[in-house]
Amino acid sequence: MNKNELVSAVAEKSGLSKTDAASAVDAVFETIQGELKNGGDVRLVGFGNFSVSRREASKGRNLSTGAEIDIPARNVPKFSAGKGLKDAVNG
Repeated sequence: MNKNELVSAVAEKSGLSKTDAASAVDAVFETIQGELKNGGDVRLVGFGNFSVSRREASKGRNLSTGAEIDIPARNVPKFSAGKGLKDAVNG
């Protein structure tokens, strides 16, 4: 499912127009991104948790040349599925 299909599904299930559904989907994505960017996390009970994890700098290797490279430290987004989502997928 891509974003357009998600917007169509939200519009159909909620009775909103596609324009309103697109605005709602965009607002949800922007809110989650903003919270993660500010170092917070988003917890949706029954669905899952979005959080930010710190990945420290490390050494890597270029596979084609064998040269050692430095991989910089960075923050990475994480998602862990909640029990409700896991049960829905498996049952």
